[in-house]
Amino acid sequence: MSILITGASGKYGKDSIEFLLEKKVNPKSIVALVRNEAKGEEFKKLGVQVKLGDYDNYQSLLDAFKGVDKLLFISSNDVVKRLPQHENVVKAAKQNNIKHIIYTSFVRKNNNETSPVHFIESAHAATEILVKESGIPYTLLLNGLYTDLLTEFFFGPKVLEQGIFFPAGDGVTNYTTRRDEAEATVNILLDNSNKHLNKTYILANSEKSTMHDASAILTEIAGKTVPFTSPDEDTYKNVLSKFVPVEYIHFGVAFALAIKQSEFETTHTDLPELLGRTPTSLKQFLTSSYKK
Repeated sequence: MSILITGASGKYGKDSIEFLLEKKVNPKSIVALVRNEAKGEEFKKLGVQVKLGDYDNYQSLLDAFKGVDKLLFISSNDVVKRLPQHENVVKAAKQNNIKHIIYTSFVRKNNNETSPVHFIESAHAATEILVKESGIPYTLLLNGLYTDLLTEFFFGPKVLEQGIFFPAGDGVTNYTTRRDEAEATVNILLDNSNKHLNKTYILANSEKSTMHDASAILTEIAGKTVPFTSPDEDTYKNVLSKFVPVEYIHFGVAFALAIKQSEFETTHTDLPELLGRTPTSLKQFLTSSYKK
């Protein structure tokens, strides 16, 4: 059984390969798809197969998918070209008679222009349709918003000293760690009972949190008050413009406003069952990230 992971050099891809190896999958049956040789070196050292492929190059995908049974299709991070890239992946998978395709989409409430992140959601929604209509047995994963984004982007490097400055208001989100989602994904990949075929799962934490909750946790960790300030959109943009590129400001504002209107909140989740345990809490994640 050959399993190919697209976007293997990204964090989700690396975590997925790590879990596959931890679960004693033969490295020779794992295929890491990367865009260039350099990105594949770390996988070769682990005994994992490496194939070159680019979402923009249909022929490269067609060649890379030969002999593959299961495809973990990790979505492209190119917001502008994502949909045509995804069309290439699905088309190449169908041409190679892939037996099971797992696609990483994400949780959202309003799949229309009312959502601040509609520019991201639209390609995911279209890809879900492409996958379903391909005729390939599929599993669609509606992933919860990564808890990791808090520490990687939203909080900033000096959050314990300066507090949380983010226009998310009182919005509620099921923050979910990337590693929990990757582990659940691998559990699906390795289950050969066919019970996951043609299913859509919500991989989100059962715990719901606000930025006020994060502030309270960080306050406990730091031993001093770590305040949460939710500025208006213009103030946030002006402050960030002194430190980060414009495209990152656009990304930050969009996600902040989506969080503010609880766009990523869900009342249902399949993650605990797929993990076989309780997902990592916000407190556990932040403590492991900031506790000295």
